Amino acid sequence: MDEPFSQLDPLTAEALRAEILDLWLSGVTTVKGIVMVTHNVEEAVLMADRIIILTPRPAKIVKIIEVKLLRPRDRRSKEFQDIVDQVYEYVS
Repeated sequence: MDEPFSQLDPLTAEALRAEILDLWLSGVTTVKGIVMVTHNVEEAVLMADRIIILTPRPAKIVKIIEVKLLRPRDRRSKEFQDIVDQVYEYVS
């Protein structure tokens, strides 16, 4: 999915993020994984098990960050914010 929530209002985007995670984690679908492109760092940490940070064109992998936080994830937790900070170190 390429920037699937970028054109939505914040409440709708949040509801759809939760819906996708619920469908994926509940086992009602045969989908084993989802590849999503986003520039929203918090969205990536919230949804991903692995964040792959790329360089500008031609894209090369700069860093792979494993997100090992349990779900549901608390955006206000120190662990969540530490990963957000780590991602920002590589993208800025």
